[in-house]
Amino acid sequence: MALYTKSIFKEASLEDGLRISVMSRHTLNDGKTIDERITREKYDVHLPQLAPHPKLVGAWHRKEISWNLFEQKYFKHIRTEDIASFVEALAAVASQTDITILCSEDTTEYCHRRLLAEECKKYQLRLIVFHK
Repeated sequence: MALYTKSIFKEASLEDGLRISVMSRHTLNDGKTIDERITREKYDVHLPQLAPHPKLVGAWHRKEISWNLFEQKYFKHIRTEDIASFVEALAAVASQTDITILCSEDTTEYCHRRLLAEECKKYQLRLIVFHK
């Protein structure tokens, strides 16, 4: 089984398996206006607790912080006791069935879903990750 990462705007496919949105909210960049492209059919489960805090995302997009600082703060968030249990559970499920974690970024270079996938591998060493 595998853990995939993909933009929520890319076409769904059968190999996606369980599609999990890891976005804090399904809004436009203003953080308020509902993004009508993200319909309930785009994902199976929404786990906003695995998203970075909206203020952190905003600081990155406004170039107030570096990507390295964003990564540090996001890893700190997902390593807190409460959130780490979600990450561990996600990794365990991904070791049993195909899962695709979804976010709005087109690529994973500057996207938290890549970081989340890396963290999942710490819990399931044999987990294979593919970025679509």
